[in-house]
Amino acid sequence: MADVFTWLGAGGAASVTGGALYARARAPRLYWATVGLPMTWGRFSFSYRNTMDVCGLTVQPSGFRAFMSRRIAREVRPVAPKIRRVRFTSTGLRVTLRLPAGMEPADLAAASERLRHAWGVHAVHVIATKPGYVELRMTGFDVLNRVRMPRKSTPRDLVVPVALRDDGTAYERDYRQIPHALTLGANQSGKSMYQRNLIKGLAQLPIALVGIDCKRGVEQSRYAPRLSALAANPDDAASLIDVLVAEMEDRFDLLAKHGVSDVWELPEHLHPAPVVVLVDEIAELFLISSKKDEERRERIVTGLIRLAQLSRAVGIYLEICGQRFGSELGKGATMLRAQLTGRVVHRVNDKQTAEMGLNDVAPESVPAACTIPADRPGQAVAADASGGWGRIRTPLVSVEDTVSVCRATVHLIPDLPALEPFRPLVPLDPTLIIPPMPKQAPAAF
Repeated sequence: MADVFTWLGAGGAASVTGGALYARARAPRLYWATVGLPMTWGRFSFSYRNTMDVCGLTVQPSGFRAFMSRRIAREVRPVAPKIRRVRFTSTGLRVTLRLPAGMEPADLAAASERLRHAWGVHAVHVIATKPGYVELRMTGFDVLNRVRMPRKSTPRDLVVPVALRDDGTAYERDYRQIPHALTLGANQSGKSMYQRNLIKGLAQLPIALVGIDCKRGVEQSRYAPRLSALAANPDDAASLIDVLVAEMEDRFDLLAKHGVSDVWELPEHLHPAPVVVLVDEIAELFLISSKKDEERRERIVTGLIRLAQLSRAVGIYLEICGQRFGSELGKGATMLRAQLTGRVVHRVNDKQTAEMGLNDVAPESVPAACTIPADRPGQAVAADASGGWGRIRTPLVSVEDTVSVCRATVHLIPDLPALEPFRPLVPLDPTLIIPPMPKQAPAAF
């Protein structure tokens, strides 16, 4: 009988171990909630003081505190950051720390890799929340392996969640904070998926979507029901950009009339509809095949630069995508790129492309962009002019899902008469989307 119980106990232990290993590989969130979180919390609580000490994250106490320590404990120990708050999440652990005098968030950020190994977590991110306080965001597993957006991440105002950060939070495109952005990436890197997620979120907001897709509209024409304008060739793009520049100037006249400097300072009933311009491949607007195309190129480049420099104040925003964006495109390329505050770089074919997108805003993020594996499409490095950067990955969204959202939100298209001539034709058959026909040059006699 004793042997039976021994075998049953061994079998039960083996089953539990096997179940835990299976959950760790196939259901990491379940494994974290049942096994990983208790173990990590215990390891963190037990070793916090010693870990901070050996990692050099302590400072000498103040004179008064040293005096009291000698009186009470007869020993003066260095001071570590104080734990103010601990929160458990479905992906990790968040700890708010109060920094002692003489320590800054960069000190903890420099030791994040050592903290990760000390506490046995996948990653440790240091976020400065307010002066004197930082938040340690620990993730128990690779959240970018299987992307699941947080439940509360929904489009609102001009904020659109488009990807998941490697700390488990949503990466959001906030057009009020970062009006213009550049997205780079090689073929099959996930650049189109990023744009698809962006369009799906933007379509749910009462804004005008303007598409410029010079590949005859093969990418953006499927979203035609929700687009206020679509240019499918360089000639139409030049005319559309001229109209957008004229619309920008009209809005500046409106601001001057009411004595304000920003569209959001106007009374609510006078707010013009925000406009997001989606450029699918920027190189198609710069490259020319003959001398007669130079004038059109100058119009396009000048218009884009003017929009990038001035349009934020009037609610017109640029979202530019491409495989490369450097000086080899021609005059005005680097000047335009300098106006694009947000940067998202997917997998690239060479280091120079990563430097084009990131070197002028967050140089330390260039190696991370160069090491994105080919078997993880949608993973990218996101940075902005503040110098901050992080790894993100877009969730998988089907074309049908995005198209259905575009068709269900047609009523949100604002009334902008200037863009009406560029409104794409939407046939009755929902499976067919016809882009606008390219304009024919008049025949010469």
